[in-house]
Amino acid sequence: MLGVIHRPAGRRGHQVLRLIIGAALAMIAISACATRGGATSSQSLPPGAITVSHNAVSRPVPGGFLGLSMEYRGLAAYAGTDPRAIDPPFLNLLRAIAPDQHPVLRVGGDSTDWTWWPVPGMRRPGGVKLDLTPDSMAVTRAVATDLGAKLILGINMEADSTRVAGAEARAFVQRVGAGSIAALEIGNEAELYPAFNWYRTAAGVGVRGRPPGYGFSGMIGDFSRMAAVMPRVALAGPSSGSAQWLPDLSSFLAREPRVRVATVHAYPLKHCSGSAPVTEDDLLSSTASDGLAATVEPWVVAAHRAGRPLRLDEMNAITCGGTRGISDTYGSALWALDTMFAMARAGVDGVNVHTVPGTINEILGPVFAHGHWSVVVHPEFYGLMMFAQAVPPGSQLIGVGGTPPPGVKVWAVRAPDRSIRVVVINKLSRRAMTIPVSLGAGHGPATVLRLQGRSLFATRAVTLGGQSFGAATTTGKLGAPQLSSLAPSGGVYSISVPAASAALVTVPAK
Repeated sequence: MLGVIHRPAGRRGHQVLRLIIGAALAMIAISACATRGGATSSQSLPPGAITVSHNAVSRPVPGGFLGLSMEYRGLAAYAGTDPRAIDPPFLNLLRAIAPDQHPVLRVGGDSTDWTWWPVPGMRRPGGVKLDLTPDSMAVTRAVATDLGAKLILGINMEADSTRVAGAEARAFVQRVGAGSIAALEIGNEAELYPAFNWYRTAAGVGVRGRPPGYGFSGMIGDFSRMAAVMPRVALAGPSSGSAQWLPDLSSFLAREPRVRVATVHAYPLKHCSGSAPVTEDDLLSSTASDGLAATVEPWVVAAHRAGRPLRLDEMNAITCGGTRGISDTYGSALWALDTMFAMARAGVDGVNVHTVPGTINEILGPVFAHGHWSVVVHPEFYGLMMFAQAVPPGSQLIGVGGTPPPGVKVWAVRAPDRSIRVVVINKLSRRAMTIPVSLGAGHGPATVLRLQGRSLFATRAVTLGGQSFGAATTTGKLGAPQLSSLAPSGGVYSISVPAASAALVTVPAK
């Protein structure tokens, strides 16, 4: 509303008055045009509209952001034992979550401290269950070469022997090749060494990896002793998921300048002895995605202040092998998709999703029969593939304004080609939603790629772009995706998302 204008006296006063009135009328006209055009006025947006601000809210997502983590026996199960014939569908599936990138593969986990490279004249340590061999090293080298991958390889620390650690590290450098090693990761979750038996004696007496009272300072001391005998390659650590230890991450990194990658572990839900039952609602809650990222974010800050990237090199939804009917269902695909975005926004530099063949929470199940490979692709992997399609290397998450309905998440990305990618995730099991998303004026038709399953509890028949790997894949490749077109109206895209589904909307650059 215009206020009362007092008329100035004289000819000059008339000229000033005309200028004031002209400016006011021009502003009214501009406001009216903006309202009719719908591009700049929030009054013209439909109720519940989500706005994309185009302002970056994350660092550029690096290449190799998304990878897998596995045990040493797991790598053999996935890749095979013949370095000249590595499992083809396995290789292609790794490429599918790191397209046109150098995948980062982490090998270790619990088996880090159960494995050794035999040392001449030395008796096998009590807790060692697996010998590394020239053949297994050749397979590891072949996987890295075929993929152009970078490897994070676990080094036994629980044996408490620099001879064991040094021999294993030297064997990796000599036989796998320093150029394929992103880092050697010394130990695995040392906070558990005093809590669980490393092995049992012949008489059945349990032997812990470290005595009671072993803490973070003790771990740093052990790490430093092992680091002193490592070859001249990058190291990774502390390979911990302890909420009590990781607040001291800064002191660890200050003490260990050879650690070039800070590695931590995180699972939002627990299914170990004494844990409460895990439900699908738990998996799809914001606590399991945004909450998990909020837990990791202080560690990101500490690592970046020390000039190191922070890699979450072991993560999945549920600890202790997972929960049947939750870990292996389509709901895990929506969880994985949402959580990867939350980690990227938190500044995490990479995530390796842990998979153990033959367990409930395996995301890939290798099968070798009659001389041929196939791989069972579980639902969670489809969510990882959609994230990889939505967030090519160099992408940045951009601001999203407004409040989606409960059960719906909206993420937006600006890709290096200047396209805008919007991902809408509908976690509601029975209710389809249509979410209006405003990108402003000047954008044209978009393409839509959909992630869908029969229900949140489905273990099969999941599709990405209308394509499925079926019961098992012999190629590790999906067919050409089915894309639909979506035109904006007044700068607003009305994105439909059926119940329990996700949509990736790609808007080309102006």
